[in-house]
Amino acid sequence: MRPSKTLSWLALGGVALGLSACGGGAQEPTKDADGNTVIKYWHAYSADSPELKTLEGKVIPAFEKSHPGIKVESVPYPYDQLHQKLLTATAGGTLPCLVRSDIIWVPELAKLGTLAPLSDDMSDFDQIASKTYDGPLATTEYDGKNYGLPLDTNTRVLMYNQATLKKAGLSKPPATFDDMRKLADGLKGTGDYAFADNDTAGWNLLPWIWSAGGEMTNSDMTKATGYLNSPESVAGVQLLVDMYKQGEIPDIITGAKGGEETAVGLPKGDYASMLDGPWMFPIFESQNPDFKLETAMMPAGDGGSISVVGGEDVVMTSSCPSKGDAEEFVRFLLSDEAQKDMAEVGQMPVLSGMGSELTDIKPYYGIFAKQLETARPRPPHPEYPKIEAILRTEVQKAFTGDTSVQDALDSAAKQIDGILASS
Repeated sequence: MRPSKTLSWLALGGVALGLSACGGGAQEPTKDADGNTVIKYWHAYSADSPELKTLEGKVIPAFEKSHPGIKVESVPYPYDQLHQKLLTATAGGTLPCLVRSDIIWVPELAKLGTLAPLSDDMSDFDQIASKTYDGPLATTEYDGKNYGLPLDTNTRVLMYNQATLKKAGLSKPPATFDDMRKLADGLKGTGDYAFADNDTAGWNLLPWIWSAGGEMTNSDMTKATGYLNSPESVAGVQLLVDMYKQGEIPDIITGAKGGEETAVGLPKGDYASMLDGPWMFPIFESQNPDFKLETAMMPAGDGGSISVVGGEDVVMTSSCPSKGDAEEFVRFLLSDEAQKDMAEVGQMPVLSGMGSELTDIKPYYGIFAKQLETARPRPPHPEYPKIEAILRTEVQKAFTGDTSVQDALDSAAKQIDGILASS
């Protein structure tokens, strides 16, 4: 989904870490009055949302019709509560069989022993996984195994206001870092901003770091020094800091209160561009129907055009007493039928081969599908929320002028090294 709030399993005081992988012992299969196996499916679809209505009114009934003897019980929780609920249920042995999990929770839950490795348990895992985008699939990885399958996905692309670009003397959206600098120079003194974003978290910074050729850590996530503070990573963040100091990125990037939101500033023309996901299309359609939202790929640096993966994974708990039946629902959720049904209400599919079918459903899906070809996940590490908090805090010091970008990333890398070494 959208950038996740910084949540940590430490809310349980670390107690859950010492529990067995089965979450409190074996459970008996749940049966209804007719003897059907009941599979509980926890998720965070909001009440009365089109996604929930489609899941409960179309997807689940279609599955149950084609799989007599299996019933799926949809159990919604508010997003802000679901993470804590999963940790508490891990401690109490009251987990469901299946969960639609935020992608950054998966390695944490896998480390706790909450999840079953689908790459081991599902005989056709590789066949199903091969049909999904590489970036979303990578979000399910932990310690050499896959603890789920991508269920829905998104990424960030450049969204822009054509009139404001024209004011800067540009006829096309910025395709490179150099173009972003030209946009900033062209708007100097106009009162408009070249680019806007509302945080310095990984969701916001990693597209610039990766596109500059940088990295957050090494490939096995054991070291940040030499990667997060490399010349390439510094260059990605430096571009934004330079634009901010030039007055071409608004204060909301540092968390300043009272600033104009991106969804307000872009259609007004106050902001020339921003990075955001597919959910912005229905928002603009309802709030600014006269504004034509334009999109382009993430501006490319020396590393190419690389954005960040968002979305959710479907995972199976290690204590599920009906794994075979649960796997059947997982397969159905990844089927063309279910993926298309959910795509109709705005949940972007993870199947990479849908092609024109995808744009027939929502024409704007096309640019996101193209960006997903190179998009990457935030490091799938159990302590990622802590890592991200360090990045956010240190980089904000560079924006406010308290330190240089190099020193900020040196400090962040050193602190993150400590987390990686102790994990």
